[in-house]
Amino acid sequence: MFKNWGFLLGEMWVLLLLAALVGLIAGWLIWGGRRKVGVDARGAEIRQLRADLDSCKSDCKDKDDLIGRLEARLEGRGGGPAAHEPAQAAKAAAVSTPTAPAKVAETGPAPDFDKDGVDEGANEGVKPMTLEAPRGGQGDNLKKIKGVGPKLEKLCNRLGFWHFDQIAAWTGDEVAWVNANLEGFKGRVTRDHWVEQAKVLAAGGKTEFSERVEAGDVYDKDKS
Repeated sequence: MFKNWGFLLGEMWVLLLLAALVGLIAGWLIWGGRRKVGVDARGAEIRQLRADLDSCKSDCKDKDDLIGRLEARLEGRGGGPAAHEPAQAAKAAAVSTPTAPAKVAETGPAPDFDKDGVDEGANEGVKPMTLEAPRGGQGDNLKKIKGVGPKLEKLCNRLGFWHFDQIAAWTGDEVAWVNANLEGFKGRVTRDHWVEQAKVLAAGGKTEFSERVEAGDVYDKDKS
């Protein structure tokens, strides 16, 4: 009986070895097949990619050739890229250059010329009595007042001031009005003491400046 067991055990070991061998062979075949399939698949993908790349290169070459031919034809008709550069540059400049906003003039408060605590304005003070024309057809030489030049004399005449006695009679409120309305010369009445000088000249007197004007040392053709 024990002899039969020994035979059976020997048979079992032989069968186990055969089973292991068969398993190894089957595994090798399955794994090798899968690997071959994977390699074949990657190879096919690479070949497809290369074919697509070659096709793209061919298409691009055809397009480049077409573009070159069209540009040559365009230049032959005087409409090449160089002919468009000025227009393109002007268009680019128009797009890239923003329109500068209009500059708003900065205006600060007007100074207080007559020191009355109120900044000068167009509606400040009281307008003095004016004349439409000089009395007797001849006005005084207002340039004898220091600070009144030819342009300022004409401005005074336009405002209706022709004579020394008019200026000499101005009150504080009237001085404020004239100061505020001498366009381009605001504040000159107070700064150059017109009223004080006009009182001397209206009374027939002279000032050091008026004598220089009469002598022709200040303005030409003002000797009087």
